[in-house]
Amino acid sequence: MAMRTCWVLDHPAHVRLLAEFLRNGTTADLIVACDRPEVQAMLEQGDGRLPRRRTLWVPRPVGDGRRRKAVQRLRLVQRFVRAASKDGQGPVERVVGVGAALELFATKPRWWRRSTVRERWYITDTEVNHLAHRIATDAATHTVVPTHWEERLDGGFLASFTGVVHRLDGLHGHVHLIPHRRPSAVSSPPRVLVRRLKGDGVHDGNEIASFPEGALDGLAITLADENKYNGEPWELDRELAAHDGVITQSVTLASEAALLGTPVLLISSAERGFLNRLEQEGAPLFRWRGTGAEEEWLAVQAQFLAGLHLTDALDAADWPDAKSQLSSWLHPR
Repeated sequence: MAMRTCWVLDHPAHVRLLAEFLRNGTTADLIVACDRPEVQAMLEQGDGRLPRRRTLWVPRPVGDGRRRKAVQRLRLVQRFVRAASKDGQGPVERVVGVGAALELFATKPRWWRRSTVRERWYITDTEVNHLAHRIATDAATHTVVPTHWEERLDGGFLASFTGVVHRLDGLHGHVHLIPHRRPSAVSSPPRVLVRRLKGDGVHDGNEIASFPEGALDGLAITLADENKYNGEPWELDRELAAHDGVITQSVTLASEAALLGTPVLLISSAERGFLNRLEQEGAPLFRWRGTGAEEEWLAVQAQFLAGLHLTDALDAADWPDAKSQLSSWLHPR
């Protein structure tokens, strides 16, 4: 019998990642959703993709008052799960979150507090998310990390985690994306989707690099900035594949574009195991880390612009069946 599960949707990419597992869950499942605009839009427009479930909206604990928001979120989740476990549909036995650990902490049994939640799953592909890692080390019973995880970046998380460790062979994009047919010819001027970040994420401030002068010159731009994208949120992957290229500060969007075979220029100093894997597999990923002389930037820019015309020469990388692997853990038969 399926475990009644509370699914935590903290980021638009997490909504896409977990949508199919929600569809395959039970009608008594719950959703805890972050109140960021893009997540709200995806849930509001999710018919046919995301089932309607009893949902709790919680604040994103960033920026001014982040500690207050975190405490508020903890208390909201505790009350939500406790009330749901008494609604006659059975106890909530599992919490599953991607990169978000507060819900795991909120539902862990303590000597002074009972909890019906027996399994608390922490799925992550972000080695530098050290605060969430510390919370998960205390609260999670299971963690899912990719095989390309870089322990040198994780602050000791994996070495100190005492729960069950699952190693996913693939990127999160391998779970929810479907390879799309690329445009047969490059537009003139090239059509490029651009996504800039607000910079208020937990680790954004140390990673985001500014767009160099002239980065967008000579291009037909589609803007998809964080919290300002006006397109269909569930169709963003199709937009990535339909454009000639992508320029972004978002490592998640960069990885998804590269998996779809769309040349992407990532403007960020971020270090991730999945970025290293993409480079090793020859994905069309170009990186400007924001440091170096102007000549170095111009060289990277030239490589990206040339790469827009060379995607036919790329050999498609193997597409690991990460979806089936993750499904075997979250929905075992």
